[in-house]
Amino acid sequence: MNKKLFHLTKQTKYILFEFLLGSLIIIAIAFVTISNIQSKMDKTYSDFAQIMAGMLAAESSEITRNIPPEEKKQILKRHVASILKDNNDVSYIEFKDDKNNIIYSSKIDFPILEENAFLNISSPVFLSSDNKIAGSVTIGMTGNGIKPVSSATKKSLFGIFLITWATFTIILLFNMFFIQREFKKIYQGVKQISTGKFGVKIESENLAELTDAFNDMSNVLSRYEEQNIEQLTLERNKLEAVLMSIINGVIVCDNFDNVVLTNSASLKMLDVEESNFINTKIQDYIDSHGQKCFLEKIEEFKDTPLNIIENKPIEFNIEAGKRTIKAMISPMFSKMQDYVGYIIVLIDITRETEVNKLKNTFISNVSHELRTPVTVLRTYIDTLCNNGDDFDEETKKEFLNTIDIEAKRLHSMVNDILDFSRLEAGNVKLQKEISDLARLIEQNINSIKILADEKKINISFSKEANIPDVPINVESMDRVIRNLLSNAIKYSDEGKNINVVLKLSEDTKHVEFSVKDNGIGIPKEHLDKIFDRFYRVENATHTIKGTGLGLHLVKITVEEHHHGKVLVSSRENEGSTFTVILPLEVDESELV
Repeated sequence: MNKKLFHLTKQTKYILFEFLLGSLIIIAIAFVTISNIQSKMDKTYSDFAQIMAGMLAAESSEITRNIPPEEKKQILKRHVASILKDNNDVSYIEFKDDKNNIIYSSKIDFPILEENAFLNISSPVFLSSDNKIAGSVTIGMTGNGIKPVSSATKKSLFGIFLITWATFTIILLFNMFFIQREFKKIYQGVKQISTGKFGVKIESENLAELTDAFNDMSNVLSRYEEQNIEQLTLERNKLEAVLMSIINGVIVCDNFDNVVLTNSASLKMLDVEESNFINTKIQDYIDSHGQKCFLEKIEEFKDTPLNIIENKPIEFNIEAGKRTIKAMISPMFSKMQDYVGYIIVLIDITRETEVNKLKNTFISNVSHELRTPVTVLRTYIDTLCNNGDDFDEETKKEFLNTIDIEAKRLHSMVNDILDFSRLEAGNVKLQKEISDLARLIEQNINSIKILADEKKINISFSKEANIPDVPINVESMDRVIRNLLSNAIKYSDEGKNINVVLKLSEDTKHVEFSVKDNGIGIPKEHLDKIFDRFYRVENATHTIKGTGLGLHLVKITVEEHHHGKVLVSSRENEGSTFTVILPLEVDESELV
């Protein structure tokens, strides 16, 4: 049943009960009142009949005094006939002697009138001489005299009580309508509050105290709701701010595996839209390999007791696009320590994975690079030691020259590794001195010319006039220049040209030197990674030796320790240009 109908019906039952009770009370009062009045009227009429009987007894005694007994009957008969003729209240009259014998009775002569008698009254007849009882008179009263009065009185009283009942009914109905109307207002207000619409106000002049109390309650609830909403909003905003500021991805799932909360980092890592991810089953997520990567681990998580999983969350890696993501699943509990779901933390380990891969490649390359010169050195030295007397001077010189080249090569690789270790340390601060950069470049060109000559490569050097000296760490910058020149030679085919240019920048606050080769170039997809440590371009790794540290050391030396900039431009099979930009002013504390 509708709550509203049930509510109104209940009120109607109360009002109907009041109506019936009031009506019964009015009827009872009317019945008692009419009964009392009727009783009093009957008593009055009985007294009246008694008086009439007494008067008739006195008259009969007077008119029959000194009359012989045989004549008394005729006299009484005539007198009774006249009374019955003139008074319709008397239905019969009956005279008896002192021995209770009937002297005369009108019942014989007027039997019809006797049938109308409803009240019988007797009165003794006294002798006038000595007041002795000579007999009695009995009269029957018809009540014709009192019946109209009684009827009129009853009708009047009935009308009065009917009017009273009608008035009571009208008042009750009006009261019912009024109460229903006023309570309907209150009911509508309560209903709106029950739906959360706090602050609702109702008006009623007749139930002012009740409506004022209701409005006060509504205002208090409204203020409480505002405060509560503000608090909840503040707490939610704090939670969202904290969640969104976390660099790692966070996914919150309920006890039914539905994703209920996530942050932007996780959406970015998994490459999904929030609208397509929230309220979905986490097991349904498909990784870049088309696999449901969470399915198996979620099942493992559910099969593991909570006391174990609390101390040792499940960890696993997934692939999402080009990202490698480490995922950790931990249970989630309420304040009452009830299990309510679980949290998945995502950590992007793509960089770490690539570094580890590059480290492994680096170790492999270094092992190979170191093994080659060491093997050559051991072979040539062992040959000279054991069979040196068998070789002529020219052969010995050739052997010694090879040993020298391999020793220098080994020394260079070791220096690269040592410099990498030293420059990667955060507390290293290179001391600088004002130096002639052009002269340093020329020295490196001259020292490396022997390698260029082997491949018939021509190295040209041009510089602007009046290039100022530059504050540099000569040793580290020497390595930068030599590294760029050796790379240009390594990656250029025979007979090509290498152009080195030194000039002042347009803002005159920097100097720039560039090394341009016409070699194999660098594919576009590798340009943003060639300065990473251990990184080597795959299509050249198998033909050109190296550790993958050279360009990384160049970038660290120039940008972190000289506050400059290293730029590269290249096209595959067309060559590359590396440009180093160095400031002309540095902090005096860095100068020697």
